[in-house]
Amino acid sequence: MTRIAQLLLGLPLLFAGLLSVGAGAQGQTPGTSLLPPDGGATAHFDPLGKPPSKFTLELRNGQKAELPFADKRDFDEAKRGFIAEPPYTKIMADAGHVAWDMASYGWLLTGKDFESIHPSLQRQAVLNMAYGLYEVVPGRIYQVRGYDLANISFIKGDTGWIVFDPLTAQETARAALEFINEKLGKRPVVGVVYSHSHVDHFGGVRGVVDEADVAIGKVMVIAPDGFLQEAIAENVFAGNAMSRRSQWQYAVLLQRSPFGHFDQAIGKNVANGNTGLIAPNRLVKNESEEITLDGVNMVFQNAPDTEAPVEMNTYFPQFKALWTSEIVTGTIHNIYTLRGAQVRNALNWSKEINRALYVFGQEAEVMFASHSWPRWGNPRIQEVLRAQRDAYANLNNQVLHYANQGVTINEIQNVYEVPKSLRDQWAARNYHGDVQNNARAVINRFLGHYDGNPVNLIPLSPKDSAPLYVEMMGGSAKIVAKGEELMGQGKYLLATEILNKLVFAEPQNQRARRLLADAYEQLGYRSESTSVRNSFLQGAFELRNGLPGGVPPRSTGPDVVRAMSTEQWLDFIGISMDPKKAEGMRFTFNLVTPDNGEQYAVELSNATLTTIKGFQAKNPDLTVTLNRADLNQVMMGQASFDDLLASGKARFEGDRGGFDSLRAILVPFTPDFEVLPGTAGKVSTPAPKPFEVRDLVEYD
Repeated sequence: MTRIAQLLLGLPLLFAGLLSVGAGAQGQTPGTSLLPPDGGATAHFDPLGKPPSKFTLELRNGQKAELPFADKRDFDEAKRGFIAEPPYTKIMADAGHVAWDMASYGWLLTGKDFESIHPSLQRQAVLNMAYGLYEVVPGRIYQVRGYDLANISFIKGDTGWIVFDPLTAQETARAALEFINEKLGKRPVVGVVYSHSHVDHFGGVRGVVDEADVAIGKVMVIAPDGFLQEAIAENVFAGNAMSRRSQWQYAVLLQRSPFGHFDQAIGKNVANGNTGLIAPNRLVKNESEEITLDGVNMVFQNAPDTEAPVEMNTYFPQFKALWTSEIVTGTIHNIYTLRGAQVRNALNWSKEINRALYVFGQEAEVMFASHSWPRWGNPRIQEVLRAQRDAYANLNNQVLHYANQGVTINEIQNVYEVPKSLRDQWAARNYHGDVQNNARAVINRFLGHYDGNPVNLIPLSPKDSAPLYVEMMGGSAKIVAKGEELMGQGKYLLATEILNKLVFAEPQNQRARRLLADAYEQLGYRSESTSVRNSFLQGAFELRNGLPGGVPPRSTGPDVVRAMSTEQWLDFIGISMDPKKAEGMRFTFNLVTPDNGEQYAVELSNATLTTIKGFQAKNPDLTVTLNRADLNQVMMGQASFDDLLASGKARFEGDRGGFDSLRAILVPFTPDFEVLPGTAGKVSTPAPKPFEVRDLVEYD
């Protein structure tokens, strides 16, 4: 047994009292270990700014005292079924950079109590260190954990593997398949299941199957109805904004340390490799649908409008095993995700968990998912299902209870409280979702952003309102002095309220920026949610230093662009167009793509670009004809329309003046804009070319 496996299997002893856990690591440089030879005793991390204050430490001690650390079942479940870990700790991308590095989190296994991390969140981070091959159902169901943000699951059929959720990147998925084949015997992949439409659940598909085998039906790729559209649609139109905001929610460019990035609640990080997408050839359209593949009977529960717009659970009657995709994992999830997305339906989420409980949960003996660790035994399964069912329902019902008494979206986060009976259950803790933001999300879903106060109907932009506040508060010196006073009392939220105004009014005021960064840092250390912690720490870093260097993971790839509909692409062009420069422009062009038989009429009028599918304008200024397969090259930035014209792959008939004018007013989106004033400046990625679609970031 390797050193890492020994550490993981004995982890409850390492974390005596505070953090009893059990799990592992991840990667691909042969022969290395997660921990240095001294077991991490010499590991040292410098704070990015300030260490935890005495007020943060006092709060942390109080948090420790009220958490149910005596319940260590998660640790037993996280290590159960362990077969082997790989001899490497890094997985390299085909392009040559590191796609995955589990060893960078090895310091979490030293048994130290890190005061800059919420004690409950540190416990979760250690549980997420599971690394290697695990058996879920003897001889039939296995998982490779710790190779990506999600788990990859393998169901053993009569002749081959059925793969559930093939990770984000083809490199990590390929490494997982190679590892299980090495340990259990080589078997072909006969089926793939995409549980839902987030990229960490389908992006690695080319690492486990060949598209040609899917095309001829040799491999069945199963997904919920509407998968392909939702895999693209959620993030196309606001993709660049989501990419920038994801840098805050995930903070993947911060150093990996107790003072920076160390976990994502549902896994360690997002793999930074090649993402792909192979269209499913079998859709699950009914509320409940049964499919038998390679001798494995699967009952699919369509559960849309929950964690993703389309998502499904799966029950295996032969094995009494329930797969809960990402609807039930080791944390309460996002109703509102800070990267930005449509608000999710907490009540429906609860109802779908309840359906799983009553339809499958009465006899299931094991429950596993695309994140976290399995649960065994029917009483344990029912306990977890009920905890999460009640958590989402209580959130929805209690928030609306208060909303119907006049509590607004700007107050509910300070009113809603999770019942103690749920707070005392690890399965109902808010590591990925944040309870305060989730409470606001419920009101937003039902009542919108307006709180009923007319002063908030047309709120001033912060840059416009801040100077007025600063003037009325007596100027920057008084605000800084009061901010320092509040900081000295540990009143960090109050300090941010006034310091934020000053930073917006005077972006170059370094004293104010440093103070606000200090407050953000302490609030980050206190948070039990990775999304909130990361956002505060990223904000502190950018206030002090500007954007961090490096390139964040991107989920865009050729397969994703090919899967976009032409109509979605045309709509995105309308978003990319600068409306001020379009004023007074007017033209019409027809687009024809013969290889798929599609036609579009496109008009620019009133500084607005509109598109209709299946029609052609009668007297267009221009008709553009090219195959959709060649249009993909333009959408990916690999060729221009002029390149395709020169090669004879595109044909323009009519006056192209309006078309060229449109191309000239397209704005290239890059994910480096300011979130706080004075924080932009380092371009994370090169600017896209005209008509190129970039930065689809639909993580969980």
